[in-house]
Amino acid sequence: MADTTNLLAGTATLTVDGTAYMLEGDLSFSVSKVSRETMKGMDGVHGYKETPNAPFIAGTFRDSSGLTVADFNKMTNVTVTAKLANGKTIIGRNMWTVETQEVEAAEGTVKVRWEGMSVEEA
Repeated sequence: MADTTNLLAGTATLTVDGTAYMLEGDLSFSVSKVSRETMKGMDGVHGYKETPNAPFIAGTFRDSSGLTVADFNKMTNVTVTAKLANGKTIIGRNMWTVETQEVEAAEGTVKVRWEGMSVEEA
């Protein structure tokens, strides 16, 4: 059996409400709930401001014959689960798709991004 103790990256899987999709690449996620920006004036740094962030999970998927791209656009209140090579599980609950899903026919791919109230790492 292979020893994967030091495996950090390179493979991942993703499911939406238990349905697996062919993940081509570009899996990314953010668990950040706020963004901070330094507030500066002519006389120096005054502090910072904080605005809400929408945590997300996003990826590029293969447009296989079993995939209906329009179904991505209909997704609201779904659970998105990603399993990473390093052993982490990323879970977003009550998520919805954002942006327009467009197929790149030359590579047979579609980019999809889900946003929601929270994304957790386990």
